[in-house]
Amino acid sequence: MTTLAHLAVRGVSKAYGATQALDDASLQARRGTIHALLGGNGSGKSTLIKVLAGVESPDAGELTLAGIGHDLVGHSPADARALGLHFVHQQSSTFPDLTVAENLSIGRGFEVDPLGRVRWSAVRRRTAEVLERFEIEASPDAELSSLSGATQMMVAIARALQDEEQARDGVLVLDEPTASLTKHEVDLLLGALRRYADRGHTILYVTHRLEEVMSCADDGTVLRDGRVVSTFEPSRVTHDDLVTMIAGHALESQAPTRARAAVEGAPVLRGHGLGRGDASIELGPGEIVGIAGILGSGRTTLLRQIFGVVPLAEDGALEVDGREIVFRGPREAMRAGVAYVPDDRPQDAMFADMPISENLSVVRLGDHTRHGWVSARSERSAARSAVKDYDVRTASETALLSSLSGGNQQKVILARWLQRNPRVLLLDEPTQGVDVGARAEIHSIIRRAAEGGAGVLLVSSDFDELAAVCDRVLVLREGRIVAEASEQPLQEDSLNAMVYAKETA
Repeated sequence: MTTLAHLAVRGVSKAYGATQALDDASLQARRGTIHALLGGNGSGKSTLIKVLAGVESPDAGELTLAGIGHDLVGHSPADARALGLHFVHQQSSTFPDLTVAENLSIGRGFEVDPLGRVRWSAVRRRTAEVLERFEIEASPDAELSSLSGATQMMVAIARALQDEEQARDGVLVLDEPTASLTKHEVDLLLGALRRYADRGHTILYVTHRLEEVMSCADDGTVLRDGRVVSTFEPSRVTHDDLVTMIAGHALESQAPTRARAAVEGAPVLRGHGLGRGDASIELGPGEIVGIAGILGSGRTTLLRQIFGVVPLAEDGALEVDGREIVFRGPREAMRAGVAYVPDDRPQDAMFADMPISENLSVVRLGDHTRHGWVSARSERSAARSAVKDYDVRTASETALLSSLSGGNQQKVILARWLQRNPRVLLLDEPTQGVDVGARAEIHSIIRRAAEGGAGVLLVSSDFDELAAVCDRVLVLREGRIVAEASEQPLQEDSLNAMVYAKETA
């Protein structure tokens, strides 16, 4: 690996009290390359990105960009922008209900006439030029939400880089850009990134998806416990090598398929009138059923219908353990034994500034209430048991949930619902944004719930995950179930073919 770096970060340290988030961390990225930044949850990746963005000030560290040095202590977001550091995060700052032209103009400004009125023809013309330059197949007037996930991400990247013109002195930092994309969409995005890098852009690529690193990255850096533990070239390492670098040890090999839990009994869930109104589902005890489909296929809507957030069709019906239930909202669903873990953890699933104990007790407050008062001692006692049972890495059950890594946050959220012993467990992207170690642990938790008799519906954009964990997979398209894969072992390639069969039908 050449040392002629376009971007060089040296000696970055950052402590939060007694916790050393970064410890003399350094990396180098060459111009015109994709440089992967890897590490488990809590490794320091997010802190390093925040330091580069000027959101966090380090205790020490410097940045060299295109041969010019800058002190990172006191580095601000304005400094980052002035230096040409561009950031596109997993939770993009684009606006789905606005057009492509409007999204590209927000932040940089609209073309206006002398009276301050927007010159829409000029806005559209500039947008068309940007779309052509970045080879994005979209109309300036298209609503962003109407585009595929990959195209929306490419619009976000173009928005960040649009004013670079032919200059190549900046750096694009992508934080988990493919977390919610299907394999087909991932391939489209990675192809675009390769083209951008080949034109001279320097891309720092943060991801948990190691197969993407192997296919698209030129170089990489691995962080663990705030320190750089390895630099590598993907062509010289294997997938298992990367796993060992990240985890610090080899993970136990896991069977690619799952033996069905031996749980007898009638279906725990029956439903019809789901999706667009004609989808039906039957879920057995101990069964893990996957839901596959591109973004916009109705996967999340289906789970939300079962949980009572979205109404069923007029003639729709749901049965849990043979009893018909009218779900007027989540409360009725919970009483019937349904649990739901949504895909947007920060927005919909966690109380970031509350302690772990209160995050766990929120769905079982009655167990900790005495004479109308919630017992903090009872909450903490129950939380200590849950932290142990679900192997949540934390100093104390009183720690704020926001202080945990993403994987440990997700384990707390799963523990919250599983303590209710649900009959039906609805999971939407349960391993999104977690590292390989936490992913394996979450899969184990899901299997354990199924072995206890729960029926599991699992939505995932990762077809390899569906193939590894599920007994069968339903393929959803435009709110309708169009196919089912049940022959074991399930295969990722077969699921891809079924999801995109419409294109060749």
